[in-house]
Amino acid sequence: MRRRILLAILLAVAVTAAALGIPLGITAWKLVDSITTEDLGARASQIAATLDTDLADGALSKDDLATVAVAIPPGGRLTVELPGQPAQAEGSDPGGDVVTARVQLARDGTLELAIPAGPTRSRQTTVTLAVLLLVVLSVSIGTVVATVTARRLAKPLRHVAERAAKLGGGDFRPDPSRYGVGELDMVAEALDTSGSALAQLVQRERQLVGDVSHQLRSRLTALQLRLESLTIVDDKDIAEEAHAAQEQADRLSEALEELLAAARAASEVDAEPVELATALPEVAKEWRQLLRAEGRNLRLKIGDGLIARATPGRLREVVGVLLDNALRHGAGTVTLAARRGDAEGTMVIEVTDNGSGIPDQLVPHVFERGFSGGGSTGVGLALARALAEADGGRLELSSRRPAVFSLFLRVPSPGDVREVRWPSERVPR
Repeated sequence: MRRRILLAILLAVAVTAAALGIPLGITAWKLVDSITTEDLGARASQIAATLDTDLADGALSKDDLATVAVAIPPGGRLTVELPGQPAQAEGSDPGGDVVTARVQLARDGTLELAIPAGPTRSRQTTVTLAVLLLVVLSVSIGTVVATVTARRLAKPLRHVAERAAKLGGGDFRPDPSRYGVGELDMVAEALDTSGSALAQLVQRERQLVGDVSHQLRSRLTALQLRLESLTIVDDKDIAEEAHAAQEQADRLSEALEELLAAARAASEVDAEPVELATALPEVAKEWRQLLRAEGRNLRLKIGDGLIARATPGRLREVVGVLLDNALRHGAGTVTLAARRGDAEGTMVIEVTDNGSGIPDQLVPHVFERGFSGGGSTGVGLALARALAEADGGRLELSSRRPAVFSLFLRVPSPGDVREVRWPSERVPR
């Protein structure tokens, strides 16, 4: 895109320079010739006026030509021709390539003033080169303007494309970046709006699935208990029917578990091995600047060789929510750490700050949607937990004072994609 914009602007500048520079150069060449001819003609007319006065008193003598010699340009030659008299000349020979001016004299005489054409050609060449230099300068300025404009347009377009890619990868955080270009700012606003809508949609979907599965499991468990009590009654027919109904309830419970497992597997389809030593510093780099603006620091501690199975966009989103929570509601230095989990096959990412912690009355509700103790929307932590669960992970509040949020992720299994990818890349499937 940048190359196309640059070439389009340069082409427009080159066409404009050619359309103006060529006619301007030709005009300048002819203008110098015209000025020289007019100046020579004016000199010839002045000399002719003086010689006409001398001719009125009698024949033209050599002394009369010497009198007007001062009006002859350097290197020029004055030639006077009168009827019945030989031609008389004054001045030096101008050579073969000359510029001449002819004027009629009294008594049908003719005056010719000639000068070498070399100085005139030199002036024409100088003026033409000046015009050419002006054209080159215009093209150079146009190139600089084209480069700056192309960069100014291409960089926001790349940023918008990256923002759209992050949105598709599950990173729903709004991006405050704006570009000073009305149309691109409208696209950025639309992406932020879409991201918020998708975040709420994902959170509602996860909440609905959780609520439905919980309610169904509770009802099925109660039904199985009731049927189990009926299988031990004395009436043989009732016991057999209860036993058959219990088998159907067991099958329904197994089908529910299979559906939930399939839903979890579908949500994890984009999960891939992510090297935490690469992914987390990228997130920390963004939030470190925001914390420094508040006079706070971000400390990063990552164990060696840690690889987790996650969707890169969701991982950035969850860690971003936790860091944003620490920025808004915490205090002091924020620590982003990654280590191996206590359980085999797990990784833990922890976000800690040195603030006063979370009040006891808020602890049971920190992950509830719409609940906030600090004036925020109350969506962030609920969405972060939903995204963590979508990747087969778990987000928990590990400590109240100081506040420590722990993101538990699985270690990639041998059946997962082998190649570790950067967070912004996609593994071909």
